[in-house]
Amino acid sequence: MNIEKSTAEFLKMSDEEWMRHANPVSGWTRFATLPLIFLAVWSRKWLKWFALIPVGLVGIWTWYNARMFKKPESTDNWMSKVVLGERAMAGREQNPVPEHHLPVLKVTRAIISCGGLLSIYGLSKQKGWPALLGMVLIILGKTWYMDRMVWLFEEMKDSVPEYRAWLY
Repeated sequence: MNIEKSTAEFLKMSDEEWMRHANPVSGWTRFATLPLIFLAVWSRKWLKWFALIPVGLVGIWTWYNARMFKKPESTDNWMSKVVLGERAMAGREQNPVPEHHLPVLKVTRAIISCGGLLSIYGLSKQKGWPALLGMVLIILGKTWYMDRMVWLFEEMKDSVPEYRAWLY
């Protein structure tokens, strides 16, 4: 299963949108979205059904974020390379990624998934510690995943001419 490709197809990411998505401001503001998602879901405690409004706004923000920023002046930075690595992962059926990355990516996804399950439990039961611990696991797993995407991109950029062209 190619999660990156499925996500890109779901979000309907064109080449231009991928490059806008690689803007570091876009990346860092997306990275900061997780606490907003948690707060929006937690707000059902106070807002009841009206909590769907902040949840919907965060969903719209997440989708729009990749499109609202301009193409970066340079992609030679850590956050842009994260996105370029994700794009390389999305295209791994045409250009296979080095095998040694795959086990680590499975571990990072497992950490993110465990955090997600713990968060769902905590948010659904309105229990702060499981929700917070889950969010921390998601952030730690995602940060490790992002670091691996940079490593993967750095390793593949010279062997795939298209990938090298993404770096400027």
